[in-house]
Amino acid sequence: MSELPAIPQGSNVLGVGIDQIEVSRIRDSLDKHGAHFLDKIFTSGEQAYCRDKADPVPHLAARFAAKEAASKAFGTGFGEEFGWLDSEVHNDEQGQPILRFSEKGSVLLNQKGASGALVSLTHLESIASSIVVLVSSS
Repeated sequence: MSELPAIPQGSNVLGVGIDQIEVSRIRDSLDKHGAHFLDKIFTSGEQAYCRDKADPVPHLAARFAAKEAASKAFGTGFGEEFGWLDSEVHNDEQGQPILRFSEKGSVLLNQKGASGALVSLTHLESIASSIVVLVSSS
């Protein structure tokens, strides 16, 4: 088995994660578990943003994918170190998605030597995807 390539010295990319999910999986979870599912996975800000859309589910799915991608960029997956509510996709005034972290997520970001994370979201009717790149300003 080959080893992961080392991040080149001087690079400001410290981690990359990508995820893709079928929108129907989020719709099924929402139908089956309702508010319990929403509150376990999404912050109140994320829920409010998505609720304002004609069909909130593709937007929820894209945020779900972003959380998964962040956990992969950190190299932790979900667990004690990093949970579902430790990241939040917020949109700025122009609509650009911004990834924010809880206190626990911020500690993990600092431990990785990163100063922030770039996030990109996309969704169609049936699939949602996201990529997260951890970066350092130095």
